[in-house]
Amino acid sequence: MRFERGRLIMHRNVRRGRVGWVRPARVVSDDERGLAVWIDRGTPVASEVAADGRGIRSMPFAEWITLSYRLRVATWFGPPLLKFLPAGAAHSVWWFRDPETDRFAHWYVNLEEPAVRWDDGPVAGVDIVDQDLDVVVGPDRRWRWKDEDEFAERLAHPEHYWVPDEAAVRAEGERVIKLAEAGEFPFDGTWRDFVPDPDWQPPAALPPGWDRPPAR
Repeated sequence: MRFERGRLIMHRNVRRGRVGWVRPARVVSDDERGLAVWIDRGTPVASEVAADGRGIRSMPFAEWITLSYRLRVATWFGPPLLKFLPAGAAHSVWWFRDPETDRFAHWYVNLEEPAVRWDDGPVAGVDIVDQDLDVVVGPDRRWRWKDEDEFAERLAHPEHYWVPDEAAVRAEGERVIKLAEAGEFPFDGTWRDFVPDPDWQPPAALPPGWDRPPAR
């Protein structure tokens, strides 16, 4: 299954069979290397919140797992993002831009289960399982782990957490770190100056079917 350039697809995170967040994105490229997508500022998005409106990162995980949840629609006010999901890999790489200069700021390695694609015709997408531990890589390719405390906190609740193998997640991170240190693709300068097509405007609303059951 390949997606054509410019198509709007749903990039979704799944937590134990529930949709955790949804981000509509434009397809930049889709080939044997993997899938690249663009998320623009002002894009309508959805994320899982508790009944009182707090998100998962606004409370201890021990409290989160006792609550009920709903998906809240909002607007992406973060920086525009280019995301690359390498074919079959347990991570994605995100290109962050400086909000003031709009120039490349750093890479963000999101450790995750490989994406599962789905296509319902009018709406399509990819479902991943975000494994929470991340790696930030600067323009000089120096790196650091991110969210280690959050990762450790959630691992302490294996009956509720969606990451079954801590060692596998860290091993994938270390594998990607070696690519970054060596300046290999996608850390070789590719897409650092990416400019989206001028007609790629954010959708006015999430399309019907954005909340379909997870494909994984």
